[in-house]
This record gives sequence, structure tokens and C-alpha cells, in this order.
Amino acid sequence: MSTGHKVQIENGIAEVVIAKLPVNALDSREWFELARDIESLGRDPEVRVLVIRAEGRGFCAGVDIKELDKHPERIVDVNAGNYATFKAVHRCEVPVIVAVHGYVLGGGIGITGAADIVLASDCASFALPEVDRGAMGGGAHLQRLFPVQKVRQMFFTGEAVTAPEADRYGFIECIVPKEQLREAALEIAAKIAAKSPAMIRIAKEALNGIEDGNLEDKYRWEQGFTLQAYTSPDSAETRRAFVEKRDATF
Repeated sequence: MSTGHKVQIENGIAEVVIAKLPVNALDSREWFELARDIESLGRDPEVRVLVIRAEGRGFCAGVDIKELDKHPERIVDVNAGNYATFKAVHRCEVPVIVAVHGYVLGGGIGITGAADIVLASDCASFALPEVDRGAMGGGAHLQRLFPVQKVRQMFFTGEAVTAPEADRYGFIECIVPKEQLREAALEIAAKIAAKSPAMIRIAKEALNGIEDGNLEDKYRWEQGFTLQAYTSPDSAETRRAFVEKRDATF
């Protein structure tokens, strides 16, 4: 039984609900569990479409920094779990709809950037504060949402972009009040679930095949720099500062 998310299936629609309160930051084991369930749901002939959403204050705060501060050697497992989850979303055999609210950070960007369709609440915001956490990665997935120069501005500064601001870049299907987010996602999911399952699965594979470049290879390249970053004393200082709730000193 996972402690990081819940799963339910109804009328051909599978829902994966991230529920690791208070901030939905997943540890190394929970990332692997999430990947496993997404892969399994994609193979399930009863599932025609997958919706990923979350409970709590935000969609996903990414990795558990406190775990890495205490066990820096687990960065390899965290990297592998992130890779497995984002790959599971991107290569899921059925369409994946991601419905985000509140903060979408780090691993939350990876899930969102790997998805087929993105919905957001009007309170959602997107950020990739990897530089401030002593890590790398996520740029490939952020680049499926924002253009190149905006990705670099966000990566270098760690600044968040609100859903209304992000909407001008065109990746958000719709923005709704938070209380309407699940309903809006299920409405789109129901339209897909009503189609031929065989045709939709073929379409998903075909659309993945015509993308520019290999998303997983790009992300794996980035992850090599996470390991390089972890050899720097600055990387450890960023995590210690985060845990101690202070500004990092370089």
C-alpha cells in the first residue's frame, strides 16, 4: 500500500491522487510506487484514460528534501524514481490528463510536462527551483510547457509563473476555480473514454513517436548533472538551508 498516492477506477477513467500531506513531496520509495501504478493502469484493459491530481495545498512539491539532507546517498534512488515516474506518464499506453492546483514544483513539473493534457486551477503556479536545491533536471519537461528562453529564465531564477501568466504560452487546456478542477478533468476524460480504446491507444503511441527528440534521453542527460552538482559543497548547503529555513550562504 502506497503512502504517497491513492488510485481509483470508474467508467474506464483511472484517477491517481497524490496525497502525501502536507506538501506532496515524495520520497525515493514513493516515486517508484507511483511509477509502478501508472504503468500498471496503462496496461489495464479496463482503463481508457488516466487523470492525475492531488489533495492538499498544492499538486506536488517534488522530492523530499529532508530525506536527501539526511541521506544524500539516496540521490541515485531519487533520480531513478523520478525518471521512472515521468517515463510512466509520458509513455503510458492511454492518454494522461494532469489537473494541477497550488504549487507545481520540481517533480510536479516532471509529471505535468510528461502529460498529454494539462488543466490548472486559477491558484496554480509553476516553478523549477532546482538550482536553489542543489540539483538539476526537469528542464526537458518544462520545455514541453514553456518556450526555450522562458525555461531558462525560470531555471536560472527559480521564480514561479502563475497559471494566468502561463496561459499565454498555450499549454494549459483550461483554467478553472480549484473546486471545479476535478470535474473539468473528468469531463475531458469522459470524452476520451467514450472513444474506441484501440484507436486511442494507437493514437497515443503514434503521437509520442512524432515528437521532436526523446524526452527520456533528454531528462537522463540532465540527471547526470544532478550527480555532478551533488559533489559540490554548495549543493549540501542548499539542502541544509532549506531544512533549517534560512537563506543559503555561498
